[in-house]
Amino acid sequence: MNYYNEIKNKLIDDEVYSKVKDYSKEKHTLLTHYEVGKLLLEAGSKYGDNIIGNYSKKLSVEVEKKYNPRTLRRMRQLYQFFEEQKWSPLGTKLSISHIRQLFSINDSNEIKYYVEQIEKRNLSKRQLEEIIRNGEYERLPIEAKNKLINSEKLEVKDLIPNPVLIKNKNDIEITTEKALHLLILEDIESFMKELGNSFSFIGSEYKIKIGDRNHYIDLLLFNIKYNCYVVVELKVTEFKVEYISQVQKYMNYIDKNIKEVSNNNTMGILICKRENKFVIEYCSDDRIAVREYELV
Repeated sequence: MNYYNEIKNKLIDDEVYSKVKDYSKEKHTLLTHYEVGKLLLEAGSKYGDNIIGNYSKKLSVEVEKKYNPRTLRRMRQLYQFFEEQKWSPLGTKLSISHIRQLFSINDSNEIKYYVEQIEKRNLSKRQLEEIIRNGEYERLPIEAKNKLINSEKLEVKDLIPNPVLIKNKNDIEITTEKALHLLILEDIESFMKELGNSFSFIGSEYKIKIGDRNHYIDLLLFNIKYNCYVVVELKVTEFKVEYISQVQKYMNYIDKNIKEVSNNNTMGILICKRENKFVIEYCSDDRIAVREYELV
């Protein structure tokens, strides 16, 4: 086989196709890069590693300048990635840009997680890059990872990472719950995305009346996917047992006075400066997620 001519013809065909068949050019390019990557790997094993350097010099002149050594290596890497994951380039809905973001990940379960997030949340390349950089999968609780691996049903709290990353662009010193609260409100949208998918904002310092006293829920959210209200309480100290009962009280109030019959039971998220796993194990409520926070 003349590997160079085969590669050249495929790339020329893709250049022509991309100009004419706009509606499907991404899929065609993906398949072309996959096939070229396979040919490059075979040619390299037969003629030596310098095959990419030699081919890129000729392709840059005869086809397009963009086919430099780096581009050809990425095509080879693309083919190897698909082979390792046992995927077919015809079966994926991902773009080449999305797939390249996954190259550095070795855990197939982690790759599967991010692929699902791309599809569920319609992530752009930049958004995917950000959640990978922030280690979203690595911060998931072990129980949630096991559920994902075993395709078990997930609950609201399962996908809330630990720690929860809170943006602090101006490097503000946080010493009070009020300051933490205001920091979150500055970019409430990114905070809700950090908690997971499908959260919507109901209110801040949401006023409720229990007996003759007014109480204020730090943040009241609603999760559309799980059809339930979510009480969020913020603490700038280490977890304490009494925090659980406070969140339970607010959740019970919402269940009795706010939620509709069609809504599921209210969930709670308690965000602390530090957790205490040993204490949480004995006093926590299955409806409440206790998480640390980290300013970034």
